[in-house]
Amino acid sequence: MTQTTINQAEIAKFTAMAEEWWDPKGKFKPLHKFSPVRLGYIRDHLLSHFGRDGSAMRPFEGLTILDVGCGGGLLCEPLARLGASVTGIDAAERNITIAKLHAEQSGLEIDYQATTSEALAATGKKYDMVLNMEVVEHVDNVPLYMKSCADLVKPGGLMLTATLNRTARAYALAIVGAEHILRWLPVGTHDWNKFLTPDEIKALLTRNGLRITGETGVVYHPLTDEWRASRDMGVNYMVMAERPALS
Repeated sequence: MTQTTINQAEIAKFTAMAEEWWDPKGKFKPLHKFSPVRLGYIRDHLLSHFGRDGSAMRPFEGLTILDVGCGGGLLCEPLARLGASVTGIDAAERNITIAKLHAEQSGLEIDYQATTSEALAATGKKYDMVLNMEVVEHVDNVPLYMKSCADLVKPGGLMLTATLNRTARAYALAIVGAEHILRWLPVGTHDWNKFLTPDEIKALLTRNGLRITGETGVVYHPLTDEWRASRDMGVNYMVMAERPALS
């Protein structure tokens, strides 16, 4: 594999923060706050798409889920508890070390690997759902990254992409507000120039054989201190796509 999606500066940035993945008051506090709305969206689409019973204790038994850029495993662990067979990959080895340790302490079996989406795709692996959550804005060679993620989706499977829109409002809120004023994130976490618009993400998905099935914005409500799904995709947003089943 001569091409890579790895951005060494981004890897170093997240490696330096790796010890704090599971601290809800630490540098990843925004992701802890963000997780419920992400998990709710994932759960609803998995239940509907695969015809699962939402009242079951482990409704995703038998489904395979890949979390690309899994970090410390904040999404992997709850999905494993819901019965899915979960694989988490991250290019930062320290993140994988932290994720493995926490999963072991939690009594969960999760397949964590220090690798990239393109390297895993080269093995021919396929999954019922691929999660591409807040990663695309941190990689090099975005077309290669999105292609490799799409290649990991089984026929009839899903991929969810979550990222930040390249708008003036996203710059004001996600960078000036979240990093410089509120200090929710370390300064330099994001580069506005690497944000992608929903149309750009959807074009990359359809180019790689996926069909768009849903989209939503995600907005912060300060009075309740929570994130909620919204029609407003001007800052944070998610796009769901499926690979058509073989006929």
